[in-house]
Amino acid sequence: NTLMPVFKKARFGGSRTISDGDDAEMPDLSESDIEDRRGGAKHSVPMVSQHPGGGDAEDDAGCDKDNAMLCCKVLFLCLCWYTVSSTNNIIGKSLLTYYPYPATATLFQLLSTALFSQPLAMYWRVPPVRWNLIGWRYYATMIVPLAFGKFIAAVSAHISIWKVPISYAHTVKASMPIFVVFLSRIILRERQTWLVYLSLTPIVTGVIIATLTELSFDITGLLSALLATLAFSLQNVFSKKCLKETRMHHIRLLLVLARISCLLFLPVWLIFDVRYVLSNWDSMAGTDWTWVVGLLLLDGFLNFAQNVIAFTMIALVTPLSYAVANASKRIAVILMSLVILQNPVTTANCVGMGMAILGVLLYNKAKYDQNREAQRIKLLPYVKSDADMINNDPSALHASPSMVIPVMTLEAESRAAKNGSVFRGHQSDQQRRGDGHPPYRYV
Repeated sequence: NTLMPVFKKARFGGSRTISDGDDAEMPDLSESDIEDRRGGAKHSVPMVSQHPGGGDAEDDAGCDKDNAMLCCKVLFLCLCWYTVSSTNNIIGKSLLTYYPYPATATLFQLLSTALFSQPLAMYWRVPPVRWNLIGWRYYATMIVPLAFGKFIAAVSAHISIWKVPISYAHTVKASMPIFVVFLSRIILRERQTWLVYLSLTPIVTGVIIATLTELSFDITGLLSALLATLAFSLQNVFSKKCLKETRMHHIRLLLVLARISCLLFLPVWLIFDVRYVLSNWDSMAGTDWTWVVGLLLLDGFLNFAQNVIAFTMIALVTPLSYAVANASKRIAVILMSLVILQNPVTTANCVGMGMAILGVLLYNKAKYDQNREAQRIKLLPYVKSDADMINNDPSALHASPSMVIPVMTLEAESRAAKNGSVFRGHQSDQQRRGDGHPPYRYV
């Protein structure tokens, strides 16, 4: 009930990634997409009222109250997110320790996502998929491979926390930015800034240190964690491409992928887990099936719940704030698992984990700055020299070949923000100058 009003108000736009909220990379967003994710300008910088008679003070007080309520809501959601994610990982580890069948746990997670996403899509009034516009060829070459990658990522993640401690598995998963950067370069031809590439150094160093000092190291667990990270990275890259090309709602795509993943994964589950359980039924006579089924249902529901909370966080805060909260959540999961499960760790192991998490934070900050700079260059023109700026030479303005965009001066921007209207501030600046030329800002 707390989350649903947020979903109903939020309108997500731009590119996004479809993967488990626990491992999703921060999507690349423009400034307009930031407002879309936050549900419009409701919680952005408040505009000052122009009503006479002291209305400004009353509006400021109302804005402060709204901001305080927003901070409380975000703090509450962060606590819920950290608690749900930590509990989900600990329950998954306990389940696989008692009932070591990761394929069964994966199937229950996929089923939970498929079952619970449908009521959410109906409540949110998500539009249906228009397959006649997408085409079955695209469905077979893009949607089905995405679903295949989803269950590969899910089963690999379960194998990793089954074979190695949760803290180490999450440290290895922190290497996702490395895969995303290089896959985006190869597949999407995206170039990164040198700061983004530099931020990958502490991630690599931290994962190497954590691997060399892990007391419960298992090669199967390491390879499974790396495979899960690679699969999640591929999902991030291709789901971004799919959503951009089809304009499909991300919840609808999540629902479609979960359903197809269940169908694709069902034969794998029958071949491995069901066949093994039936052939060794006598040796499992002492198994508490009520306990096993209860853990499976709880694990599936918590996995879906943390995805819902993750999307709610995206709707309320900026991408950078979401990235910091996501990295902090990974720290909370590691600490909770160490405290509750009592996994032995060394000082060097903790240093490696900390370096990897710090690298993720640095990567998200560098990526965020890169996106903002790209958006600024896209929207703002620039002049050739100081002399052109002083002489207000419009011919020196460089912008898109199809359109020249005038930019307000800093004084006009300040006045426009105060008046609550960019157009009004821009027009008054032109009237003040009286030379017929729009004002330009030197970049």
